[in-house]
Amino acid sequence: MGMAAESQFHVLAVDDSLIDRKLIERLLKTSSYQVTTVDSGSKALEFLGLYEVDTTSPNASSISPNNHQEVEVNLVITDYCMPGMTGYDLLKKIKESSSLKNIPVVIMSSENVPSRISRCLEEGAEEFILKPVRLSDLNKLRPHLLKSKFKDQNKKQEKQEEKAAFQSPKQQEQEEERQQQQLLQQQQSSNNKRKAIEEGLSPERARPRYNGITTAV
Repeated sequence: MGMAAESQFHVLAVDDSLIDRKLIERLLKTSSYQVTTVDSGSKALEFLGLYEVDTTSPNASSISPNNHQEVEVNLVITDYCMPGMTGYDLLKKIKESSSLKNIPVVIMSSENVPSRISRCLEEGAEEFILKPVRLSDLNKLRPHLLKSKFKDQNKKQEKQEEKAAFQSPKQQEQEEERQQQQLLQQQQSSNNKRKAIEEGLSPERARPRYNGITTAV
């Protein structure tokens, strides 16, 4: 059951170090997770469906149509120290996005800096893992993955309910039209039955036919 359930979880791993990327990918696959690896925060945002519009703007991210919907990501695990966009910057952009803020983010770092750890946790990181990452560290991911899956299911259910509520007037119109059509069909059926009864009682229909029949005496 563990492998079957966990193989449904998709983890996006972000690290500029090829060695560390290969290590985290191997550990995640050993734990039966689906894994996608990228080497920068900007590529992670692109994969998630966000891209930078204006780096000088405080709101530097915008949603790219459909990308984040094509591949569901249940958790992001990212290195803290990366050139360009740091893991902390990536964390902030994910948490600022209305469509991605529910995705759990885990930060990795080879440096044990308490102020850095506190800052990431305050910004919304679920865990702060010290490198080298071990298989036992990945056991901490499971509760966050389950929570993410539960939130995602609730979100989908809410969207379906909103969609149903939005379409209800149109559905009512369609239901009224359907009922009118049923009434018309019933009236036509009743008229056809009445016509058939009247024709059945007419003298021509009541008189027996003897054409082609001879009676021997």
